[in-house]
Amino acid sequence: MSFDSLGLSAELLRAVSDQGYSEATPVQREAIPVILQGRDILAGAQTGTGKTAGFTLPLLQRLHTNPLPGKGKRPVRALILVPTRELAAQVGESVATYGRHLPLNSAIIFGGVKINPQTQKLQRGVDILIATPGRLLDHVSQRNVDLSTVEILVLDEADRMLDMGFIRDIRRILALLPKQRQNLLFSATYSSEMRQLADSLLHNPAQVEVARRNTPAERVGQVVHHVDRERKRELLSFMIGSQNWRQVLVFTRTKHGANRLSQQLEQDGISSAAIHGNKSQGARTRALADFKAGEVRVLVATDIAARGLDIDQLPHVVNYELPNVPEDYVHRIGRTGRAGNDGQAVSLVCVDEHKLLVDIERLLKRDLPKVVVPGYEVNPALRAEPIRKPNNRSGSNAGNRPNHARPGSRTKPGAERNRSPRQASRRARPAG
Repeated sequence: MSFDSLGLSAELLRAVSDQGYSEATPVQREAIPVILQGRDILAGAQTGTGKTAGFTLPLLQRLHTNPLPGKGKRPVRALILVPTRELAAQVGESVATYGRHLPLNSAIIFGGVKINPQTQKLQRGVDILIATPGRLLDHVSQRNVDLSTVEILVLDEADRMLDMGFIRDIRRILALLPKQRQNLLFSATYSSEMRQLADSLLHNPAQVEVARRNTPAERVGQVVHHVDRERKRELLSFMIGSQNWRQVLVFTRTKHGANRLSQQLEQDGISSAAIHGNKSQGARTRALADFKAGEVRVLVATDIAARGLDIDQLPHVVNYELPNVPEDYVHRIGRTGRAGNDGQAVSLVCVDEHKLLVDIERLLKRDLPKVVVPGYEVNPALRAEPIRKPNNRSGSNAGNRPNHARPGSRTKPGAERNRSPRQASRRARPAG
């Protein structure tokens, strides 16, 4: 189905065409007409299916076709909440790209960077605000933003926000919004907690689900290589070199592990950079830009990169270490096989991770193919060792969360701390 059959305006169709798109994805075909009708929506779609455009395009049209009278300061009319800085930047780019021919403006706010430039932009007035929850509450506490005029609320990657302990922040933000509004909830996976949030937030929603829950993209080939824990790095370097992989996203569990692996790959002659929560926003942005430009061959990341990274035609994702939460496996490998492209997901699994692999296969409802790489056979004499879990549930280093200071306090970039959702709920809040 083409975009011009979905009821979008000429300005939006022109912007879509500028990007080289003509055919809508399944989630776009189902979501856009419903949102244009003004209905609430609960959408479940595997990552990489175009859901950002699925809510951005109709949101822009609804605001444009229902302009506010007067010429005063622009009130915030649409609020898009996201869990991470990277996703905020990606969504903000989509809003700017698709809204380029409309007289609407937007702002992106998240933690880990100076607050003053954000404050100045908010004070000038914005139509669409893309924000992480903690930093948004910082601005609310400093009276930089008024949310009482919001007409459309979007929760993007809602399950990830719950994983990261943002539920209290979300409920505080909801209390600041007008009761009469349109609510759009998008998520790659569902949980009972997220279902409870949806039940309390949405009014008679249309439900859109274009893939079975918790399923990876169909075009992603998956394989498991069993290998001894001490030979993982050697095997990774061998595969990258022997198969001439030019762009590889590699996931580790911890920030320290990401730094160490990146340094080891550099010693092996493979250009590499690490991205995680202890990196400043500028360092993270530069590393991602270099990776996209092909100047860095391998990007080593914690689960902070499992959502919100939009890399065109990324061919390879490697689970150097399996995640502790099975759903995060789906999010990780969803970075490849996007927008109809093929991708490959490789998992290096040592004896310590057998239970994690079983949990992932149970979630996927199928066994993953196992392939032994000649020369890297497992030593049967090795015994499993306990896996030290990261401090937060998802295993990510959620770098958009500075330390849990009082509302309105300022935080230096890179001052993030890991917290579990339970820890987060006992503290003031996780900042965005």
